[in-house]
Amino acid sequence: MSRPQSNVRRSGEPPRWPRLVRREYFRNRVVAAIALLLTWVFLWGTFSVLSFVTGLIVAVIILVVLPLPPVKFDGRIRPVGMAKFVVKFVYDLLVASAQISWLAFRIGRQPRGAIVAVQLRVVSDLNVTLVAEALSLIPGSLILEADPDTGVLYIHMIGTETVEEVEAYKRNVLRLEKRLIRALGSDAELALVEDSSEPEPPHRPMSKAKRQLRAQAAAGRKVDKPSREQLRKRRQRKPKRRPDEDGEVTP
Repeated sequence: MSRPQSNVRRSGEPPRWPRLVRREYFRNRVVAAIALLLTWVFLWGTFSVLSFVTGLIVAVIILVVLPLPPVKFDGRIRPVGMAKFVVKFVYDLLVASAQISWLAFRIGRQPRGAIVAVQLRVVSDLNVTLVAEALSLIPGSLILEADPDTGVLYIHMIGTETVEEVEAYKRNVLRLEKRLIRALGSDAELALVEDSSEPEPPHRPMSKAKRQLRAQAAAGRKVDKPSREQLRKRRQRKPKRRPDEDGEVTP
């Protein structure tokens, strides 16, 4: 089965601006002018003839004096994918809000943060912007920089205690990108994210105590499980590996 021709730019490829026919160019300009006009009216707070006329003038001046490269939308809206994206996004908002509230009211421990670099699979201005905007709306995450040429997002996240949590957050970002592509992406973008595998969680070596318990159970001997007090003392003797402010892992 032949796959659709991909116009998707992968990471590492040089940027290329889409070529638009005259009708597409005019349509994009009209859509941009309407968006700027609505933004101007919302900033005024009231709709009037003055706000409409001044907003239209400002929109035309911005489009003429400060032209930007065209952003071509090659995807299509999928109602089922859009519904799944909205439901999961609202769920993520509620969970993140509860987690941030817990960190704010927790006594005795200061929340830690980390700067994470996430490589997106679909490198396009529209995809990078949409993923960055979606992450910015979720409490606890802040976009520090979005590189449209490489598709890398630099994100500051709060509440990170271990390396495993950092890797889990990266996988969640890639899952959000996949849901977004399933809702709005083109066939080529959808094939790209479906074929790409998510990074595997880091392997955690088995501790010596756990290996001894496994060996005793395999030999049929009685397993003496450590008490809660013994487990607590072991955790105190062996601190967790934590990422520093630059995202580097230090013991």
